[in-house]
Amino acid sequence: MRTREILLLILVTVLTGVSVWINFAPSVEVDNETRQFWLDRDVTTRLGLDLQGGTQVLLRTEEPPTEEQMESVVGVINRRVNGLGVSESVVQQSGEERIIVELPGVTNPEEAIDILRGTGSLEFIDTQGQPLNTGAVVRTSTHPNPAALLPDTTTPTETETLTDTAPVTDTEAVTDTAAPAGDGQPPVEAEGPIYESITVGSDLDLASVQPRFGAQQGTLNSPYGVSFAFRGESAARLVEFTRNNVGNPMCIVIDNEVTSCPRINNPLLDGAGEITTDTQQDAERIFNQLKYGALPIGLIIESNSTVSASLGNDSVNASVIAGALGLVIVGLFMILYYRLPGILATIALIIYTSLVFAFYKLVPVTLTLPGIAGFILSIGVAVDANVLIFGRLKEELRHGKKLRVAVENGVKESWPAIRDSSVATLITSAILFLFGNSFGVSIIQGFALTLGIGIIISLFTAVTVTRTFLRLMVPFDFAHSAWLYGVEEAPGLEQDRKQDKRRTATA
Repeated sequence: MRTREILLLILVTVLTGVSVWINFAPSVEVDNETRQFWLDRDVTTRLGLDLQGGTQVLLRTEEPPTEEQMESVVGVINRRVNGLGVSESVVQQSGEERIIVELPGVTNPEEAIDILRGTGSLEFIDTQGQPLNTGAVVRTSTHPNPAALLPDTTTPTETETLTDTAPVTDTEAVTDTAAPAGDGQPPVEAEGPIYESITVGSDLDLASVQPRFGAQQGTLNSPYGVSFAFRGESAARLVEFTRNNVGNPMCIVIDNEVTSCPRINNPLLDGAGEITTDTQQDAERIFNQLKYGALPIGLIIESNSTVSASLGNDSVNASVIAGALGLVIVGLFMILYYRLPGILATIALIIYTSLVFAFYKLVPVTLTLPGIAGFILSIGVAVDANVLIFGRLKEELRHGKKLRVAVENGVKESWPAIRDSSVATLITSAILFLFGNSFGVSIIQGFALTLGIGIIISLFTAVTVTRTFLRLMVPFDFAHSAWLYGVEEAPGLEQDRKQDKRRTATA
């Protein structure tokens, strides 16, 4: 028995030491950001949108989608967001027609919204030998009605004429689909010439889309570029057009916006080439739009909101104070009411807190304000198991049981109640997590996840750690005092004390 207790103590000590090492890992500067690393693994605390600040965008489909379309849209949006390099971003479906996109730490929400809104359609158009201005929005034979060129068909009302108050929402179309003009009316058409599309975006080989940062050695190329290649009919048309129009301009259009109109010096063999830019930002934007594909269905930006970083810092500070205060109050209660077991439980509670927080950083788990609330609640749940064990321990001592027997019976008799209550809480956490995932409520998900993790780890600290500490106290003479357990009479402890004195006298 003694050997097992020592081995368990060594295990608890090692786990605690590793968790403390993870929690206080040294900080280094990486890409102008302070990061923490443990064994070459980034263990920086991940903060959600409400704590770190950032942008939340709510997207809605223009028409009722199929299940396959929504899955495809979520995948495309997810890939685009990951292409932005936003850490701990959230892309999830909300209901049947909406998608929530959370971008923590995004300092330029307009740029992120432009990436989400773009369809990623690359076209080469025939301008009949005339160059077009970069940035101009044009009509193409594939996409003849871009949203930017649709005429404004709204008629100002009397109220709108008298006031200059901005509307509450600013709904923006994601695709270039023409909007209907009204009941029984034909669709509204954009104005301007239509240019013939040489290629279509669906023929783009996504594997060929690669960025280039830095000029090629020995050339005068632009320092940034994105390579591409077309397949099928688009590739054949591109080869034929460039062969017949050497010396003429050919405009490159992405999402109906003219990117450039380079002059054709040589035919583009095999339908492959490169889009060059003057800035890395433009190259990254073009790369993300091309690489991560087009949306299979139209989306509308229904709303977007920005959370300031200062609000997030205030929330973090308040949460840390609340958590520390709660831990201190719970520890004081346990010590004052249960005395020696309470001291052991408080130590186990500190170990529990260190293990949970290290687990959050190692997985990693993105902490949100409700997630922190779930973590703080799990501290209280962890104490519940100790309360059951200590309550049973006191009953055993009152009935004359010796300390070792009382410790074993206290844990054994309390285990069914601890197990059942923990399982019930885990089931509730799972239901909340699934509910939040199905309806796109990330707040509920964060709360359920941190609470569930806390329950699982609390089973280890409450049963294994606390029981190990109690067992290690049994051989010491000072531990056989009724006052240390908050009981008035404990005949078993007196018997233990007398037996220890007889052994000492005999020795």
